[in-house]
Amino acid sequence: MAAYVTGDRSSFDNVRFLAHQALKDELNFPLAWGTSPVRDFRAWRRAARRVVEEHLLVDRQDGTPYAPEYGERSRADGYTRETVTVSLTRYARVRGSLLTPHGPGPFPAVLLLHDHGARFDIGREKLVRPWYDDTRLASAQAWADKYFSGRFLGDELARRGHVVLCLDAPGWGDRGPVTYDQQQALASNFYNLGSSLAGLMAREDARAAGFLAGLDRVDARRVAAVGFSMGAYRAWQTAALSDRIAAAVSVCWMTGLKEMMVPGNNTLRGQSSYYMLHPGLARHLDIPDVASIAAPRPMLFFNGGLDPLFPADGVRVAYDKLRSVWRSRHAEERLHLKTWPDLGHVFVDRMQDEVFTWLDSVL
Repeated sequence: MAAYVTGDRSSFDNVRFLAHQALKDELNFPLAWGTSPVRDFRAWRRAARRVVEEHLLVDRQDGTPYAPEYGERSRADGYTRETVTVSLTRYARVRGSLLTPHGPGPFPAVLLLHDHGARFDIGREKLVRPWYDDTRLASAQAWADKYFSGRFLGDELARRGHVVLCLDAPGWGDRGPVTYDQQQALASNFYNLGSSLAGLMAREDARAAGFLAGLDRVDARRVAAVGFSMGAYRAWQTAALSDRIAAAVSVCWMTGLKEMMVPGNNTLRGQSSYYMLHPGLARHLDIPDVASIAAPRPMLFFNGGLDPLFPADGVRVAYDKLRSVWRSRHAEERLHLKTWPDLGHVFVDRMQDEVFTWLDSVL
């Protein structure tokens, strides 16, 4: 491709478009299952996970002691609430909410992963009612009203018999607020240091899964990852990176990369995408290819037919890829794919009720 900048804006835009399109056309995801020369599925999973691990640009710190510190307990309707602070990596102590059903246990458990959104003063409070901080309750309730039919998902899951762990991602709640411009600056600093903001979040989530599964009150064979929006991305990513996750629920974050990268899509603006951007990984694997590393474990994906962030073509491509992988493992019944034609970017009560039923069946 030859292109020349002549000085006027239209020529510059044309060059930029040609370069962008050429790079996009070159993506053929050579390590995807079915395309990769590796034909043994277990060997492919190991190889694909290794490639993802390499592109996180954050060293594995599995040996870092969690060293949990628990806060004062508070009883609620059918469960007990407490705060917990743990070391997910050697870089920081992270505070979270831990809910435990009443009874002897051990219980099934959910690693609950919050979204990105446009609100950064709350993180885990988006999903677990902040009993410890009245000043955040109004923001948290407004968020629940907007996206979750007024429910706090963590509290609902705990009442239904699950241990729930929800932690602040880097930049939210106690670790923030880090707003859009600051996120881009933070990501730039990580890249300059040879590391990655998205990689740090991925490492933390995988480590959180290990911490939750290791609690005496938890049945380590029955741990699920559940998330909405960016939390949905985190849920399937954690299932791909950690065998501690027995099942995953991802609501409103699944697409094919090429189909998502169209004019006007939010991904091309930067901002929130830096938390989900692993430089160079797309030269090897598409988005659903990474999620497929979790196969043949049970996975649920919901998308809204009116969701402006994820065009229908991208969702369809991703669902087709996921379906083909689970089918190749004779496990298609473990994969639950659904588009809600009348819904947008939300996780409302009827979607939640279907998720709760599905979790009961697979855990």
